[in-house]
Amino acid sequence: MSNSFVKAPAQASAKVFFVMGDRIERRARLQGAWLNIYDITVPAGSRTPLHRHASPEVFRIIEGTLTIRRATENGVEEFEATVGDIIRVEANQAHAYSNPGQERAVFSAIVDSGMAEFLEAVGSHEAPRTAPSAETMERMKAAANAHGITILAA
Repeated sequence: MSNSFVKAPAQASAKVFFVMGDRIERRARLQGAWLNIYDITVPAGSRTPLHRHASPEVFRIIEGTLTIRRATENGVEEFEATVGDIIRVEANQAHAYSNPGQERAVFSAIVDSGMAEFLEAVGSHEAPRTAPSAETMERMKAAANAHGITILAA
């Protein structure tokens, strides 16, 4: 049996940016492949809107607690994910996360190239100082639509 391990210098794939208040750090990218790994820091009170896209995702909670919402055949389920939990989001499954706690939460996300392109296209180099405005949300929705992501509820 053969094991394969690729070690790339941190600066080779690292990139830090912010999307809707979350700090996103690219940890790995395989060019032309599905695999992209980001560490996402979610401040207290931050959240994503309910959305869906054609690609699956996998999250692994590294620090803190997130509330996960995702659609199932029985309706929308909501649960808390804590350190070590792994959450699988199926292709086209509506989902969202929020951090209702007082401390930040951090998770790793494994996403495909389409989601990576969206995140990096809408990301900014500086953390926002206020909650997203209605105009910012409209720009985010337009960018999401351009990348095959449907925002279901803001």
